[in-house]
Amino acid sequence: MLQFHGSEEYIASDELIRSVNIAAALKKPLLLKGEPGTGKTMLAEAIAKSLGMELLIWNIKSTTRAQDGLYVYDTVQRLYDSQFGTEGVNDIGKYIRLGKLGEAFKREKQTVLLIDEIDKADLEFPNDLLWELDKMEFYIPETGETVKATVRPIVIITSNAEKELPDAFLRRCIFHYIAFPDASMMERIIKAHYPDLEQKLIDGVLEAFYKIRDIRGLQKKPSTSEVLDWIQALSIGGIPVKSWRGRFPLPVYC
Repeated sequence: MLQFHGSEEYIASDELIRSVNIAAALKKPLLLKGEPGTGKTMLAEAIAKSLGMELLIWNIKSTTRAQDGLYVYDTVQRLYDSQFGTEGVNDIGKYIRLGKLGEAFKREKQTVLLIDEIDKADLEFPNDLLWELDKMEFYIPETGETVKATVRPIVIITSNAEKELPDAFLRRCIFHYIAFPDASMMERIIKAHYPDLEQKLIDGVLEAFYKIRDIRGLQKKPSTSEVLDWIQALSIGGIPVKSWRGRFPLPVYC
Protein backbone atom coordinates (compact mmCIF):
# COMPACT_ATOMS: atom_id res chain seq x y z
CA MET A 1 0.00 0.00 0.00
CA LEU A 2 1.27 3.47 -0.90
CA GLN A 3 2.13 5.62 2.09
CA PHE A 4 2.32 9.37 2.49
CA HIS A 5 5.61 10.75 3.82
CA GLY A 6 5.04 14.45 3.36
CA SER A 7 6.58 16.46 0.55
CA GLU A 8 9.09 19.21 -0.09
CA GLU A 9 6.26 21.73 -0.52
CA TYR A 10 4.10 20.57 2.40
CA ILE A 11 5.75 20.30 5.80
CA ALA A 12 3.70 17.93 7.93
CA SER A 13 4.26 16.80 11.51
CA ASP A 14 4.96 13.14 12.23
CA GLU A 15 1.58 12.87 13.96
CA LEU A 16 -0.26 14.18 10.88
CA ILE A 17 1.62 11.84 8.55
CA ARG A 18 0.70 8.89 10.79
CA SER A 19 -2.95 9.97 10.82
CA VAL A 20 -3.04 10.08 7.01
CA ASN A 21 -1.58 6.61 6.67
CA ILE A 22 -3.74 5.13 9.43
CA ALA A 23 -6.89 6.49 7.79
CA ALA A 24 -5.81 5.06 4.42
CA ALA A 25 -4.99 1.68 5.96
CA LEU A 26 -8.29 1.47 7.86
CA LYS A 27 -10.18 2.77 4.80
CA LYS A 28 -11.80 5.56 6.78
CA PRO A 29 -12.16 9.28 6.06
CA LEU A 30 -9.60 11.55 7.72
CA LEU A 31 -11.36 14.45 9.45
CA LEU A 32 -9.10 17.48 9.90
CA LYS A 33 -9.82 20.36 12.23
CA GLY A 34 -7.75 23.43 12.98
CA GLU A 35 -7.93 27.17 12.66
CA PRO A 36 -8.07 28.60 9.10
CA GLY A 37 -4.71 28.76 7.36
CA THR A 38 -3.12 25.69 8.98
CA GLY A 39 -2.94 23.77 5.70
CA LYS A 40 -5.96 21.47 5.92
CA THR A 41 -6.94 21.90 2.29
CA MET A 42 -3.35 21.87 1.07
CA LEU A 43 -2.81 18.49 2.73
CA ALA A 44 -5.15 16.80 0.23
CA GLU A 45 -3.24 18.44 -2.62
CA ALA A 46 0.06 17.25 -1.15
CA ILE A 47 -1.19 13.68 -0.72
CA ALA A 48 -2.45 13.52 -4.30
CA LYS A 49 0.79 14.93 -5.71
CA SER A 50 3.01 12.76 -3.52
CA LEU A 51 1.18 9.53 -4.37
CA GLY A 52 0.55 10.37 -8.02
CA MET A 53 -3.25 10.37 -7.68
CA GLU A 54 -6.00 12.53 -9.11
CA LEU A 55 -7.47 15.06 -6.69
CA LEU A 56 -11.23 15.66 -6.67
CA ILE A 57 -12.47 18.62 -4.61
CA TRP A 58 -16.01 18.97 -3.29
CA ASN A 59 -16.33 22.49 -1.91
CA ILE A 60 -19.16 22.62 0.63
CA LYS A 61 -21.45 25.64 0.93
CA SER A 62 -24.38 26.44 3.21
CA THR A 63 -26.79 25.30 0.49
CA THR A 64 -24.97 22.07 -0.38
CA ARG A 65 -26.93 18.82 -0.06
CA ALA A 66 -25.44 15.36 0.30
CA GLN A 67 -27.25 14.42 -2.91
CA ASP A 68 -25.15 16.98 -4.81
CA GLY A 69 -22.01 14.95 -4.20
CA LEU A 70 -23.60 11.75 -5.50
CA TYR A 71 -25.50 12.73 -8.63
CA VAL A 72 -27.94 15.24 -10.07
CA TYR A 73 -30.85 14.37 -12.39
CA ASP A 74 -31.09 17.21 -14.91
CA THR A 75 -34.85 17.26 -15.40
CA VAL A 76 -34.77 20.78 -16.87
CA GLN A 77 -32.45 19.75 -19.71
CA ARG A 78 -34.56 16.65 -20.40
CA LEU A 79 -37.73 18.75 -20.59
CA TYR A 80 -35.98 21.19 -22.91
CA ASP A 81 -34.80 18.36 -25.19
CA SER A 82 -38.28 16.79 -25.27
CA GLN A 83 -39.81 20.09 -26.42
CA PHE A 84 -37.40 20.32 -29.34
CA GLY A 85 -37.59 16.65 -30.31
CA THR A 86 -34.02 15.78 -29.41
CA GLU A 87 -33.18 12.11 -29.94
CA GLY A 88 -32.52 9.89 -26.94
CA VAL A 89 -34.73 11.88 -24.58
CA ASN A 90 -36.08 8.61 -23.18
CA ASP A 91 -32.59 7.61 -22.06
CA ILE A 92 -32.62 9.00 -18.51
CA GLY A 93 -28.98 8.04 -18.08
CA LYS A 94 -28.01 10.89 -20.41
CA TYR A 95 -29.34 13.35 -17.84
CA ILE A 96 -27.58 11.94 -14.80
CA ARG A 97 -24.60 14.08 -13.75
CA LEU A 98 -22.29 12.56 -11.18
CA GLY A 99 -21.11 14.71 -8.27
CA LYS A 100 -17.57 14.62 -6.89
CA LEU A 101 -18.25 11.61 -4.67
CA GLY A 102 -19.82 9.79 -7.60
CA GLU A 103 -16.85 10.66 -9.81
CA ALA A 104 -14.44 9.28 -7.20
CA PHE A 105 -16.41 6.01 -7.11
CA LYS A 106 -16.35 5.70 -10.89
CA ARG A 107 -12.59 6.16 -11.28
CA GLU A 108 -10.68 2.97 -12.08
CA LYS A 109 -7.62 4.25 -10.23
CA GLN A 110 -7.55 5.39 -6.62
CA THR A 111 -8.13 9.09 -6.13
CA VAL A 112 -7.92 11.59 -3.29
CA LEU A 113 -11.32 13.12 -2.52
CA LEU A 114 -11.37 16.38 -0.54
CA ILE A 115 -14.66 17.31 1.14
CA ASP A 116 -13.76 20.86 2.07
CA GLU A 117 -15.33 22.73 5.03
CA ILE A 118 -18.05 20.23 5.82
CA ASP A 119 -19.20 22.33 8.79
CA LYS A 120 -20.59 24.98 6.42
CA ALA A 121 -23.47 22.72 5.43
CA ASP A 122 -26.70 21.90 7.23
CA LEU A 123 -26.40 19.88 10.45
CA GLU A 124 -27.93 16.82 8.77
CA PHE A 125 -25.47 16.88 5.89
CA PRO A 126 -22.80 14.64 7.50
CA ASN A 127 -25.39 12.07 8.60
CA ASP A 128 -26.78 11.93 5.07
CA LEU A 129 -23.39 10.67 3.87
CA LEU A 130 -22.89 7.91 6.44
CA TRP A 131 -23.98 5.02 4.21
CA GLU A 132 -22.05 6.23 1.16
CA LEU A 133 -18.82 6.79 3.07
CA ASP A 134 -19.17 3.44 4.86
CA LYS A 135 -20.16 1.25 1.93
CA MET A 136 -18.65 3.34 -0.85
CA GLU A 137 -21.75 2.95 -2.99
CA PHE A 138 -25.09 4.61 -3.72
CA TYR A 139 -28.25 3.84 -5.69
CA ILE A 140 -29.73 5.89 -8.53
CA PRO A 141 -33.48 5.15 -8.55
CA GLU A 142 -34.08 6.95 -11.86
CA THR A 143 -31.91 4.42 -13.72
CA GLY A 144 -31.92 1.49 -11.29
CA GLU A 145 -28.11 1.62 -11.18
CA THR A 146 -25.93 1.10 -8.13
CA VAL A 147 -22.69 3.06 -8.32
CA LYS A 148 -20.03 1.23 -6.32
CA ALA A 149 -16.45 2.33 -5.89
CA THR A 150 -14.01 0.34 -8.00
CA VAL A 151 -11.20 1.46 -5.71
CA ARG A 152 -11.92 3.17 -2.39
CA PRO A 153 -10.71 6.78 -2.57
CA ILE A 154 -8.62 8.42 0.13
CA VAL A 155 -11.16 10.78 1.69
CA ILE A 156 -9.98 13.97 3.42
CA ILE A 157 -12.63 16.04 5.21
CA THR A 158 -11.89 19.49 6.61
CA SER A 159 -13.75 21.49 9.24
CA ASN A 160 -13.18 24.92 10.75
CA ALA A 161 -15.31 23.93 13.77
CA GLU A 162 -18.05 26.43 12.92
CA LYS A 163 -20.58 23.74 13.87
CA GLU A 164 -20.44 20.57 15.94
CA LEU A 165 -20.50 17.44 13.82
CA PRO A 166 -22.82 14.50 14.73
CA ASP A 167 -21.36 11.75 16.92
CA ALA A 168 -22.41 9.05 14.44
CA PHE A 169 -20.36 10.78 11.78
CA LEU A 170 -17.34 11.34 14.02
CA ARG A 171 -17.22 7.65 14.95
CA ARG A 172 -16.67 6.76 11.30
CA CYS A 173 -13.68 9.07 10.85
CA ILE A 174 -10.06 9.19 11.90
CA PHE A 175 -9.70 12.57 13.60
CA HIS A 176 -6.68 14.86 13.65
CA TYR A 177 -6.40 18.41 14.94
CA ILE A 178 -3.72 20.44 13.14
CA ALA A 179 -2.20 22.65 15.78
CA PHE A 180 -0.87 26.02 14.70
CA PRO A 181 2.86 25.71 13.84
CA ASP A 182 5.39 26.91 16.38
CA ALA A 183 8.29 29.12 15.25
CA SER A 184 10.52 26.16 14.40
CA MET A 185 7.88 24.48 12.24
CA MET A 186 6.95 27.80 10.64
CA GLU A 187 10.58 28.36 9.67
CA ARG A 188 10.59 24.98 7.90
CA ILE A 189 7.37 25.91 6.08
CA ILE A 190 8.80 29.26 4.98
CA LYS A 191 12.01 27.66 3.71
CA ALA A 192 10.01 25.05 1.80
CA HIS A 193 8.22 27.82 -0.11
CA TYR A 194 11.11 30.31 -0.29
CA PRO A 195 14.38 28.35 -0.09
CA ASP A 196 16.57 31.32 -1.10
CA LEU A 197 15.46 33.77 1.59
CA GLU A 198 18.12 35.26 3.82
CA GLN A 199 18.00 34.03 7.40
CA LYS A 200 17.82 37.61 8.71
CA LEU A 201 14.55 38.17 6.85
CA ILE A 202 13.09 34.90 8.14
CA ASP A 203 14.08 35.66 11.73
CA GLY A 204 12.60 39.16 11.56
CA VAL A 205 9.37 37.99 9.99
CA LEU A 206 8.91 35.25 12.57
CA GLU A 207 9.56 37.62 15.46
CA ALA A 208 7.02 40.17 14.20
CA PHE A 209 4.49 37.50 13.18
CA TYR A 210 4.32 35.78 16.57
CA LYS A 211 4.22 39.13 18.38
CA ILE A 212 1.10 39.96 16.41
CA ARG A 213 -0.45 36.57 17.17
CA ASP A 214 0.18 37.14 20.89
CA ILE A 215 -1.76 40.42 20.95
CA ARG A 216 -4.69 40.02 23.34
CA GLY A 217 -8.17 40.56 21.98
CA LEU A 218 -7.13 40.14 18.36
CA GLN A 219 -10.32 39.08 16.57
CA LYS A 220 -8.56 37.29 13.72
CA LYS A 221 -5.03 36.04 14.20
CA PRO A 222 -2.81 35.93 11.11
CA SER A 223 -2.37 32.46 9.63
CA THR A 224 0.33 30.52 7.80
CA SER A 225 -0.98 31.51 4.39
CA GLU A 226 -0.86 35.17 5.39
CA VAL A 227 2.73 35.08 6.59
CA LEU A 228 3.72 33.51 3.26
CA ASP A 229 1.85 36.27 1.41
CA TRP A 230 3.64 38.85 3.55
CA ILE A 231 7.04 37.41 2.68
CA GLN A 232 6.15 37.44 -1.00
CA ALA A 233 5.09 41.09 -0.72
CA LEU A 234 8.38 41.97 1.00
CA SER A 235 10.32 40.19 -1.73
CA ILE A 236 8.37 41.90 -4.52
CA GLY A 237 8.88 45.27 -2.79
CA GLY A 238 12.61 44.79 -3.08
CA ILE A 239 13.39 46.22 0.35
CA PRO A 240 17.14 45.70 1.02
CA VAL A 241 17.65 43.46 4.01
CA LYS A 242 20.67 45.48 5.19
CA SER A 243 18.62 48.65 5.45
CA TRP A 244 16.10 47.18 7.88
CA ARG A 245 18.47 47.15 10.89
CA GLY A 246 16.10 45.04 12.89
CA ARG A 247 13.00 47.04 11.93
CA PHE A 248 10.66 45.10 9.70
CA PRO A 249 7.59 46.39 7.86
CA LEU A 250 4.58 44.98 9.64
CA PRO A 251 1.77 43.26 7.75
CA VAL A 252 -1.74 44.64 7.83
CA TYR A 253 -4.46 42.05 8.47
CA CYS A 254 -8.11 42.69 7.76
